[in-house]
Amino acid sequence: MARVFVYGTLKKGQPNYKYLINTAMGLAKFQGRGRTVEKYPLVIAGKYNIPYMLNIPGTGHRVAGEIYSVDEQMLQFLDEFEGCPDMYQRSLKRIEVLEWEGKGGTGEAWAAADHILECFVYSTATYPPEWVGLPYHDSYDSSGKHGLSYVLRESR
Repeated sequence: MARVFVYGTLKKGQPNYKYLINTAMGLAKFQGRGRTVEKYPLVIAGKYNIPYMLNIPGTGHRVAGEIYSVDEQMLQFLDEFEGCPDMYQRSLKRIEVLEWEGKGGTGEAWAAADHILECFVYSTATYPPEWVGLPYHDSYDSSGKHGLSYVLRESR
């Protein structure tokens, strides 16, 4: 099992959460909530209002999200779903655990390390330069105050 940190449309209550819990795609188990240790710009961009975490460490905010344990099948699905490696790139990033529901030996290992876990995160280094000038968010909600509703894939 691998740990994945999601900050956008795959979170609970967001438009693509249905894919994360679809066992036909693989297994994903909610472990807890966290935020990035480093700051990153989280922007909503493009004609479909997609959330992107730009891979510019030290700029922006500590991004909030959810931590999941996923099997290899789900990880492969997520790579394809996220357009990895062209649209997003999957890399390990340090995540501070804020709430933990995970059970089991490996799940409790974070407690000994200042509540920090390494998780796979889909961020992007392949974005138009003007995205750096967009507003930065510390968390994402497709129906948030920003007014930039996510356009579902089936509606594009």
